[in-house]
Amino acid sequence: MKEKELERLHELKKIENELHKKEFKNICGIDEAGRGPLAGPVVVAGVIMPEDSIIEGINDSKKVSEKKRELLYDKIIEEAISYSVAIIGQDIIDDINILNATKTGVTKVVEGLDTKPDLIIIDALEHINTKGIPYEAIIKGDAKCYSIAAASILAKVTRDRIMREWDLVYPQYGFAKHKGYGTAKHIENIKEYGLCPIHRRSFTKNFI
Repeated sequence: MKEKELERLHELKKIENELHKKEFKNICGIDEAGRGPLAGPVVVAGVIMPEDSIIEGINDSKKVSEKKRELLYDKIIEEAISYSVAIIGQDIIDDINILNATKTGVTKVVEGLDTKPDLIIIDALEHINTKGIPYEAIIKGDAKCYSIAAASILAKVTRDRIMREWDLVYPQYGFAKHKGYGTAKHIENIKEYGLCPIHRRSFTKNFI
């Protein structure tokens, strides 16, 4: 590993290293993918990484190429002490709104961990049900914390895979390319073909 990359990763682990010094052993990073798209689920992921973990390339998923995210996904899964992923579909998003759907996903992630964390660190969200486990909300946590960045990759890869599968069912919308986000082409396709079952009605009412 190049020295510059090693320095970046050590910087990314600073917050967690300080928490470990405070005797928090199992720290779970949680992040989501898909709060903004017009279609498909929001995916929330949580991961507890070993204290000495240092996987080359881990970063905020938005800063990592799709191909590299897939490789990192496998490395994170292999090395994780525990991980959990929750998929909250568009019907629930329409029913309770995207913020509450994301919070529901966080609770499901916590319930799905097979190792109980001592502390949860999460990207920005507050007022969430973590089943009594203490948590810290960190603004832009996916760019500041190693385990939140790892969780962001798990969430993003999971969601992208789902949207590529939906692209096979509804090829006219281009889900494999834009992953459900509101690109000009996606909006144009909605106006041409109407909505399909995975579109979020609460997000697309202005386009039909």
